[in-house]
Amino acid sequence: MKNIILSIIAGLLLSFSWPTNGFAGLLFIAFIPLLYITQEIYKLNQKKSGYKVFGLAYITFVIWNFYTTWWLHNSDFYAGLFAVLANSALLALVWRLYFMIKKRAGNHLSFMFLPAIWIAFEKLHLMWEISWPWLNLGNGFAEYYKWIQWYEYTGAFGGTFWVLLVNITLFAGLTKYLETSDVKKAIPALIRGAVFIVIPISYSYYVYNTYSEKGEKTEVVVLQPNIDPYKNKFDTGDEELGRQLIELANQKVTSNTSFVFGPETSLPDGMNINAIKNYRISKEINNFTKTHNNTTFVTGATLVNFYSEENKTETSNRTRNGKHWYDIYNTAIRFGKNLDSIDLYHKSKLVVGVENMPFREVIQPLLGDFIINLGGTVGTHVTQKERSVFADKNKQIYTAPVICYESVYGEFVTGYVNNGANMLSVITNDGWWGNSQGHKQHLSFSRLRAIENRRPVARSANTGISALINQKGDIIKSLEYGKKGAIKGDIILNNELTIYTLFGDYIARVAVLIAGIIFVYALTVKKKSMVY
Repeated sequence: MKNIILSIIAGLLLSFSWPTNGFAGLLFIAFIPLLYITQEIYKLNQKKSGYKVFGLAYITFVIWNFYTTWWLHNSDFYAGLFAVLANSALLALVWRLYFMIKKRAGNHLSFMFLPAIWIAFEKLHLMWEISWPWLNLGNGFAEYYKWIQWYEYTGAFGGTFWVLLVNITLFAGLTKYLETSDVKKAIPALIRGAVFIVIPISYSYYVYNTYSEKGEKTEVVVLQPNIDPYKNKFDTGDEELGRQLIELANQKVTSNTSFVFGPETSLPDGMNINAIKNYRISKEINNFTKTHNNTTFVTGATLVNFYSEENKTETSNRTRNGKHWYDIYNTAIRFGKNLDSIDLYHKSKLVVGVENMPFREVIQPLLGDFIINLGGTVGTHVTQKERSVFADKNKQIYTAPVICYESVYGEFVTGYVNNGANMLSVITNDGWWGNSQGHKQHLSFSRLRAIENRRPVARSANTGISALINQKGDIIKSLEYGKKGAIKGDIILNNELTIYTLFGDYIARVAVLIAGIIFVYALTVKKKSMVY
């Protein structure tokens, strides 16, 4: 019972540390109860101890996952439940691997292995088809962004390492005290833990207070049409959806506006990718750009391309009547001074189960043909290998058309910047989650991308929160959730590259190497204990 209570405490500490209403400082002690449980089970040296560790860790991670991402059920109850239970099991498996190394190689190597294998798992969660990096530990400081200005060097993986290093260090002090009942024995470890917390935060505040935004200033407008994705989008005529964007833009745009940004999938659904310029709404947006000094207009759409049986592609989906095949794209579209200059970028980090169906032959019969998704449309979507950037009329401003879920992927976003983007634009539709922590967390994570790349962010969200974010992660303007409107503001561009932009997730790559070496070594040495 004591172990179960400690597991629950660990889960609550992780939960109460998370953005946007948590205190990130709790991350520095959240794993200590779980480390204590694992150490006590290790000392007992009982049979099936690995199962006990897995079960207790699972309790911790279910609480954390459920508390922080319960809002997923607003889009699909069963998909949300699966995400909570499956992700918790994967995290518990990581903890079980840490316990296995502890039993084979002892405490010292296992304390090196834990941050390495945890970071390796987080990296895997960024790469594989069943990707769900929302709870990567480095994301936990998104609201306390003044603590982590050094993410421009390390990215969010630096935060993950920081959390685990402090927890292990403080736990070492607790262990000394429990073994000796002498507070003095614990003081060195506690001092080290305090130093590991204070120095990065102090340096970060120094950087925040002395950092001067670099680059030229430009005026942008972001739109928030506030269309209910469960009802209004399907009740409103397709052409009317586009016209609402133009009406909102006209309220704010000036002769100095370089870009106007509309949200994800805001144009009529099902536009043919080969005939975009022929649609009336495309012509109306093009007329808008000409009227307003060739302002560049970027917004999202769901595009399709139909095929016969003979010409279908690997990504094609069958129509419901079974007679045709089609490709589907969640796309950002750039409208410029003429319709022949339309540029496209296809979303390439897809929402599992709704835009990308892993194990398609098994899952689709179970979940059915219609699943409400987080911005796109049912069916496996087409992606692209390279990150595209959109230029303004003078080809001096280059924006990264980051679509929705892509903004959670640190190294992925650096691909836009390395291809020339001197600002980031996030177009999203967070209305699927309702007025919950979902859209708030999603906005908060954009602050991390701003700091990592030192790029301003223009964020257009269908239902909110739309915002302008500077290079330090400050939200300089925003429009609250559920409010129709537009924001106009100046942002400062930046053409310089950060260390993280240049080298990406190098911390994760080192962690994978270290975890692999320790794992292989642990399998080859004589077991510390024969009991598993």
